[in-house]
Amino acid sequence: MNHFEPMIRVRGLSKTFTLHNQGGAQLPVLEDVEFDAGAGDCLILAGASGAGKSTLLRCLYGNYLASGGSIRVRKGQHGTVQQYATSNNSPERLPSASPSTHTKDDWLELVGAPEQDVLWARRHAIGYVSQFLRVIPRVGALDVVAEPLRQAGIDRDTARGRAAALLQKLRLPERLWSVPPATFSGGEQQRVNIARGFIADHPILLLDEPTASLDGDNRAVVVELLLEARASGRCLIGIFHDASVGEAVGTRTLPMRALGETPDAATAEHVVPSRTIAFRG
Repeated sequence: MNHFEPMIRVRGLSKTFTLHNQGGAQLPVLEDVEFDAGAGDCLILAGASGAGKSTLLRCLYGNYLASGGSIRVRKGQHGTVQQYATSNNSPERLPSASPSTHTKDDWLELVGAPEQDVLWARRHAIGYVSQFLRVIPRVGALDVVAEPLRQAGIDRDTARGRAAALLQKLRLPERLWSVPPATFSGGEQQRVNIARGFIADHPILLLDEPTASLDGDNRAVVVELLLEARASGRCLIGIFHDASVGEAVGTRTLPMRALGETPDAATAEHVVPSRTIAFRG
């Protein structure tokens, strides 16, 4: 039996929105969410619209400030971008990759963390593929994809080379690489978004419907990328409304429901194994 070692640990997580335009009314969305996810995992967030799936992803990434509970990511898992930090066989100096809390603890707490720690986690530990691409309007697709590596200190040619390889794999025509993605179709924008999310090889990758705008052939390419990421030991947490994609890449399911709904037998557990998957070595 393989030893399970979590890379992210969530305990008692809650999120309540304050509606200031409605007299400060409180809208609870998440309550007492708990799970662990580790290397080679693909945890699928499952539930109807309004169950809080996207809210959970945004809390994990730090876009939303959690109201309570704990989100901890394991330190020491970062640094995979360093494999690209070479130019003409000469290593390039990278910026400091340490969070502000210098302790012997192997975990970094993100709920209530200083901004510096959240930024560190985004740069070195947690990647995010959102539904929609939001970028500077006049920047070409190749540089949009390369940007996360450039922010990590990787030289321009190396970063663009890695970006080109990903765009080629995702079948975005080379004639579009210099064109700003704002002019692209929904499917083309989503492929750019996926390439940007994958380029830095974050140990933990959050996915919000990454195949929603893709046709069958391009969906198959993304499934291959996700399986490769799992096989390499990355931890995936995602929303997949396409059942075939979830079946292909998922290892476990986190059932979610809107607060106030009565759980049925299928959603009584926090985490329910969906099926057994053999990992390739």
